[in-house]
Amino acid sequence: MALPLQRHADASLRAVAPAATGTHGVLAGLPAGSVWQASRLAGAAGAVLPTGFSALDAELPGGGWPAGALIELLADRPGVGELSLLLPLLGATPPACWIVCIAPPLLPYAPALANAGVPLARLLVVRPERREDLLWAARQALLSGSCACVLAWPQRIDNTGLRRLQLAAEESATPLFLFRPGSVAGQPSPAVLRIALAPQPEGLQLRILKRRGPLAAAPLVLALPPGASAVPKASRAGQSPRMPLSAASHPTASTTVAPVAPACKPEARRFL
Repeated sequence: MALPLQRHADASLRAVAPAATGTHGVLAGLPAGSVWQASRLAGAAGAVLPTGFSALDAELPGGGWPAGALIELLADRPGVGELSLLLPLLGATPPACWIVCIAPPLLPYAPALANAGVPLARLLVVRPERREDLLWAARQALLSGSCACVLAWPQRIDNTGLRRLQLAAEESATPLFLFRPGSVAGQPSPAVLRIALAPQPEGLQLRILKRRGPLAAAPLVLALPPGASAVPKASRAGQSPRMPLSAASHPTASTTVAPVAPACKPEARRFL
């Protein structure tokens, strides 16, 4: 009885072999770039924006920030240099476009932004009071078609919210930078790019946690733009870190939108 079973098994193996060979042949015949191997850095799925740092560009698919995607920057505390990392991108904002910052935890340092070429007249700060308003504001800014990029600091966000933001970024072809605590690094996320940030004496350390390609061999340390402060200056006791508001409008009862003031009080807590 064993012999017929053995012949049947051999016949099954012979039947599978041509299929495997055929699949290999089909893959080999596809145009170059149609199949991405995880051992190689992938090409960009769409347009990319130069980061302004050649060492970082060399580690990112396509050589820059993905233009229509959710990008997560993770840090244990605000003010480690996250805005300094984005200064080259923000400084290249087209004249007719807006930069939208949603719920920043500290005051963006307007003089340093201006020195880097960031158009303060095109920079809006949105201060929602509820989590739902933050997600709504981020999606509206993305889908407006008038933003060069959107930056948001959610206190809490679930996978459903992340997926909605990722889809909005893809649909609008607008990059969305989400600043989240380092403690979420082990949690799943639909973001196409995740980078952990940490301050260093010589600049800013970047660990690429997720990208379309192999794991990064080692962290990067980038020198921050001259004059950029990686650590927020201490505020006076009881000093509010809120952005000074002017010409504010109120699209909802719990959301405030205001342009960045070109000058700020020296005692205000700020970051870049």
